[in-house]
Amino acid sequence: MEIGRNYVNFISVLVSLLLWGCWGSNLEDFLHCISSNSSNSTLLYTQSSSSYSSVLNFTIRNLRFSGPNVPKPIAIIKPSQPSQVQAAVICCNNHDLRIRVRSGGHDFEGLSYVANVTFVVIDLVNLNSVTVDIENNTAWVQSGATQGEVYYKLGLKSSAFGFPGGVQPTVGIGGFLSGGGYGMMVRKYGLGADNVVDALLVDANGRLLDRDSMGEDLFWAIRGGGGGSFGIVLAWKLKLVPVPPTVTSFAAYRSLDQNATDLVHRWQFVAPVIDERLFIGVIVSGLILILFFFRGGGRRTKGAFFYSLFLGKAEELIPIMEKSFPELGLKKADCLETNWVESTAYPASGFVTANDLNVLLDRDPLSSGRFKTKSDYITEPISEAALDGIWERLDADGIETVQLVLIPYGGKMNEIAETELPSPHRDGYPIKIGYYVTWESPEADMRHLEWSREVYEYMAPFVSKSPRAAYVNYRDLDIGTNNEDGTPTSFEEASVWGLKYFGVNFERLVRVKTMVDPCNLFRHQQSIPPMAQPKING
Repeated sequence: MEIGRNYVNFISVLVSLLLWGCWGSNLEDFLHCISSNSSNSTLLYTQSSSSYSSVLNFTIRNLRFSGPNVPKPIAIIKPSQPSQVQAAVICCNNHDLRIRVRSGGHDFEGLSYVANVTFVVIDLVNLNSVTVDIENNTAWVQSGATQGEVYYKLGLKSSAFGFPGGVQPTVGIGGFLSGGGYGMMVRKYGLGADNVVDALLVDANGRLLDRDSMGEDLFWAIRGGGGGSFGIVLAWKLKLVPVPPTVTSFAAYRSLDQNATDLVHRWQFVAPVIDERLFIGVIVSGLILILFFFRGGGRRTKGAFFYSLFLGKAEELIPIMEKSFPELGLKKADCLETNWVESTAYPASGFVTANDLNVLLDRDPLSSGRFKTKSDYITEPISEAALDGIWERLDADGIETVQLVLIPYGGKMNEIAETELPSPHRDGYPIKIGYYVTWESPEADMRHLEWSREVYEYMAPFVSKSPRAAYVNYRDLDIGTNNEDGTPTSFEEASVWGLKYFGVNFERLVRVKTMVDPCNLFRHQQSIPPMAQPKING
């Protein structure tokens, strides 16, 4: 079934909206607009609805953005078909209501469900179908589907194909692909967005567009240009990638007493250049805390956790490791052989089991804490002395859970030009770092936010420069914002954060934004701004 060919004709929806004259500014008129112009019953919740809080909180992953003092939407819309999204966009536009779009709710700064102006959340949770076409090696996936749901459905169809998505099963595919999206096959097949061949999008005028009708500039922009800037992507056509019948995973923890510093130092020289079928990530902190990142939590212990996926059998992997990374001491007994879909369940279970594929369908939040995330790219290996400084900072008094997640690129990433998609960090950016600090009490917010900034400042000499690059799916408002209501700052001010996320591609993103959404309907604190409109004198 080809998604998007049997939807309600947009023109009839638009005409009815214009005839009705949906130009009021109050909630009652807005709700009437939605109910009158959706082809079927739309699930809509206002603050007076008994289910409002549970619907809003269902996919809030960062509890910093769930308290009573956090701005709340005046309404939450849960569309089940594209015509309802089209109507919502037009009604929001006509009533001057800002739009926030949520798929999995993992936006690290809450920008998919928080705003400082009057706003509506369009929650895509019910647009979550996954239609797999093995004959053509493609799948149409709606944006509300989680990565776990995508993997699960792929596994039901075939063990010969996969998709280079991420590790966390509850991440919505819409947000993942909007920011480029990396995972454990990034070195073999590139980013998730590198493997998107079509999409369905509702633009600022409420039109439903596919790749042909939106044009190549907009299709380029939505695959890595960040969510919330160009429209609402309802579905993505994915190119599936071949995977062998057997893949191999391993998870190995080494404490400081087991030479963790030496191993992390050596890893920097190995992981980005080793066989492209092999991904070895590192989480610097400790095994107990790594389980927090995936599934649980626990006490502080310092060390490094190496986790891996190899597209092949253990008997092929061991010689590669013995030649390139013998210091880790990996043995065949440390390896777990599965098919590819089972390998995605292994980290989703906290590296406990690959046998329970139901974990891929679990939409429950992975954690109930408060957190702050930052990102960097390493362009040259960090010295052991600098790593010692990291260990010291991980041991700071009064700081709860801390982790540095190191992701190797190289391989296929080195073959893709920085301008191919908005995600520019390819060749020359061998390692990405994510900084995570997590805590429980609101009273500890300031202490942990300051700690994250101190660590980020400490790392400045050891990471990319001019600009200091950042990953757009690790939103970080510390590095710069638009105005509080999301209206554009000057191009120069927006460039402060825009160049960090998008490098040389930022200017093209601004041009696309100006072309498709000049009035800036889709905006938030780090959305792509349109070019300033000329002022008319007199």
